[in-house]
Amino acid sequence: AEYGDVQMFRKLSFFARTKKILSSFTTTRNFCKSPVTMRAAIPKPTNEPILSYLKNSPERNKVLQELEALKKAKVEVPLIIGGKEIKTGDLGEIRVPHDHKHILGHYHKARDSDVKDAIQSALKAKNRWAALPLDERVAVFLKAAELLSGPWRAKLIAATMLNQSKNFYQAEIDTACELIDFWNFNCKFAEELAAEQPISVKGTWNRQVLRPLEGFIYAISPFNFTAIGANLASAPAIVGNVCVWKPSDYAVYSNYLSYKLMQEAGLPDGVINFIPGDPQKITSAILSDPNFSGLHYTGSTEIFRNLWTQVGSSIQNYKNYPRLVGETGGKDFIFAHASAKVPELVTALIRGAFEFAGQKCSSASRAYIPRSIWDHVKSTLLEELSSVKTGNPEDPSVLVNAVIHRNSFDKARRYILHAKEDPSCEILYGGRVDDSVGYFIYPTVVLTTDPRNKLMQEEIFAPILTIYVYDDVDFEKTLWICDESGYGLTGSIFATDRNAIQEGARILLNAAGNLYINDKPTGAVVGQQPFGGARWSGTNDKAGSKLNLLRWTSAQTIKETFVPATSFWYPYMKE
Repeated sequence: AEYGDVQMFRKLSFFARTKKILSSFTTTRNFCKSPVTMRAAIPKPTNEPILSYLKNSPERNKVLQELEALKKAKVEVPLIIGGKEIKTGDLGEIRVPHDHKHILGHYHKARDSDVKDAIQSALKAKNRWAALPLDERVAVFLKAAELLSGPWRAKLIAATMLNQSKNFYQAEIDTACELIDFWNFNCKFAEELAAEQPISVKGTWNRQVLRPLEGFIYAISPFNFTAIGANLASAPAIVGNVCVWKPSDYAVYSNYLSYKLMQEAGLPDGVINFIPGDPQKITSAILSDPNFSGLHYTGSTEIFRNLWTQVGSSIQNYKNYPRLVGETGGKDFIFAHASAKVPELVTALIRGAFEFAGQKCSSASRAYIPRSIWDHVKSTLLEELSSVKTGNPEDPSVLVNAVIHRNSFDKARRYILHAKEDPSCEILYGGRVDDSVGYFIYPTVVLTTDPRNKLMQEEIFAPILTIYVYDDVDFEKTLWICDESGYGLTGSIFATDRNAIQEGARILLNAAGNLYINDKPTGAVVGQQPFGGARWSGTNDKAGSKLNLLRWTSAQTIKETFVPATSFWYPYMKE
């Protein structure tokens, strides 16, 4: 009685009292073996507390120990299909971005036959997994959250620090806090969705079942958040789907550990299948299968568009219309009004643009500052940046770490070269790059006189912030220029004047799926700020909310009539 169980209990109690129900059972003994039980409520979630990692704290010491152990070990990441580890012998390297000569280990790449096996494994597991009561499915992920909060926390954080070059704080809020929150909140969201039932009138009982999609879900995850990888695969699974998960080559170790954690929590074999490897080969095989029913994606805008095109061109081959859910790029902004408080604004500029080397989907990469406060903003910003350190994330005083790989480094260097050569641009701070040890792009601030310069329009994904200074009288005009961006992910408005805040929010209504008032445009928290944007930034299905889970369900409405009609004649027909 997973759905509508209160009504079920009442009906069965009535029929049992009148002894009519016993006729549907062979014996009273068999009936007693199938008791009617009420489902226990799933615990109300709260956000996972962020640990401090102060000097000599237990959490920092544990992570330091795990870092040393991982650096000495040579990890080997297999495929996991149907619960079995598969080693293909076709290997890729796992390098440390901030020490690119250090190879943590290797990962095995999926072959065409492995992709087919992963699909079949998922389909084989589907019926039994979907038939489990919601309580039993969510128990796996509630346990996974508890394991991550405790014994798995330090190891996964250390893996993220090495695999993706995140410092203590960035790894903590991603790998631990966000993933724990995804699991705890999604379980509760699933229960709330199931509880939303249609009304029933006298003589009928109406109910709604949220079925998983037919077929399987394909999850493609990015490098920049360990939590996103596990959530892309597990969110559909919570509501009964099965999944084939292709992790990023540049987060494969932390994602592998996330999978092993779910296994320890009791995830049945085949529900999620883990297949790193060549993205084009894997995707081609996945999208050619008629059982493909949904894509859960985070990554670049260009790739998501290509995936959408591929699905559209094969639409006649699928058993259903696949659900496509994607969170893609952003050209995220900070827009200041003359009433903004400069210290708060500068803090948001630095944290929003340079934490995790500007590689968050929500990282600030363009800013609009009024001329009346620009001199104060400039002097404060440059003074604060002089104390910002770039380097190894194991150094707790370091704010900016390496970008993820050679291609990202080279792309950022090209944008810096553009800033140096374009007469409308001036590098106010930084502009330095160094790949001798790691892929380091030092924090760079560019001032431009052209609000439509490519640095103000194109996604860069590096610690490069471009600023346009506008005349105070052009506040509204400049807001409309800000709104011209093709992206629509995140943005911030800084002001103390309430009219300015309201005007900014009105004009920038579609410029950001997550809009922040007097705060940086990064750091969305599950359950507090559901995350996602529209325009070129994705389908805005809001990870960390019920809206996302609903995309992985297909509702069935059931009407049961207790005393059916016995004649086709309506009363008015007999007059």
